[in-house]
Amino acid sequence: MNEGASGGRSPSLDRPNLQFRFIPAYLRDHGRNTSWGYGVTLHVCDLLPKSRGQVTLSGPGALTPARIEPNYLSHPDDIEVLLAGLKIARRVMAAPAIAGHLKSEVFPGKSVQSDADLIADIRARAETIYHPVGTCRMGMDTASVVDPEGRVRGVHGLRAVDASVMPSIIAGNTNAPTMMIAENVADMMIGA
Repeated sequence: MNEGASGGRSPSLDRPNLQFRFIPAYLRDHGRNTSWGYGVTLHVCDLLPKSRGQVTLSGPGALTPARIEPNYLSHPDDIEVLLAGLKIARRVMAAPAIAGHLKSEVFPGKSVQSDADLIADIRARAETIYHPVGTCRMGMDTASVVDPEGRVRGVHGLRAVDASVMPSIIAGNTNAPTMMIAENVADMMIGA
């Protein structure tokens, strides 16, 4: 990834592949772990990850939990994107407009400088932002799980109408596109 003049977007891409979320609080693990004191958090998100997970059956029973294998960071390009994003985030936080308000970097910490150490930190602390898509891919082909009207192939009367039908992830948050999918399928169902 070339992070130079592109501002965090590879020149070969037609849309941004990084998102930064500034939180005016010291936040760890989506707030599930208490972080005492004051601080700010800057999250880096790879909007176009290449890693692919899967959701499969773990047994024949209807109440058997699904087997979810997210395979986060399994594609090497995802690590490179996040490494470049972390370096951009550090430059942002070092800018005079904000640096004067900060005491120190908690994670990964000022002593973590080499690419290898930064990558180890990314692997240790990376987490989801709850935007999985594509487990019930919509399409015209017979390999797709649902057809363009959200009907699950081979199951009469069942439709999938959520982010799982997106063939690939969008470069952004999935909430609004999911609502659009639901509205469009609802219109198809009532014949509007």
